[in-house]
Amino acid sequence: MILEDHNKKLAWAITGSGHYLRESLQILASIQDVDVFLSRAAAEIIKQYGFQSALEAMGHRIFQDKTASSVPVEFFYKGQYHTLVIAPVTSNTIAKMAYGFSDSLVSNLYAQAGKTRVTSIVFACDTAPELESEAPKDNIVKVYPRKIDLDNVQKLAQFEATEVVASIEALQIAVQQRLLNHSTI
Repeated sequence: MILEDHNKKLAWAITGSGHYLRESLQILASIQDVDVFLSRAAAEIIKQYGFQSALEAMGHRIFQDKTASSVPVEFFYKGQYHTLVIAPVTSNTIAKMAYGFSDSLVSNLYAQAGKTRVTSIVFACDTAPELESEAPKDNIVKVYPRKIDLDNVQKLAQFEATEVVASIEALQIAVQQRLLNHSTI
């Protein structure tokens, strides 16, 4: 059964990046009734950064990468979502998505979103030659993405129904716009 557009909701996937993880979770906390999908690395990093209880307190349905076939992708076949947000996204997952691999929960969600014509908003971590990023225990570190990482972000930005955002502000705006476009009002 395919749902009517105003009954669809947002899906949010998280990979194993700490880069703007805190801020991404703050945006997620401001939205109601979201299905959250955690890669194996995301489940680890959320605990490592001390955000597990905050994520659980949001009251969203949470799925973890525990099956070889990424069973939760079936929700896309049932038309349950109007948008997939992937935030934050590691360079590893960006590379997989840019080259069509769907061998993990998050890369498979992205592939199935594309195949079912669901728009994806991707908050890539490696978007500039030099970045500051939060490490565990509130440490800030300098990060220097490789050329291949930057190239993969640009390649992914060319995909249909994909909006790649490079800042937390752009992520907030993109998510708000999608929610406005699909509200029940």
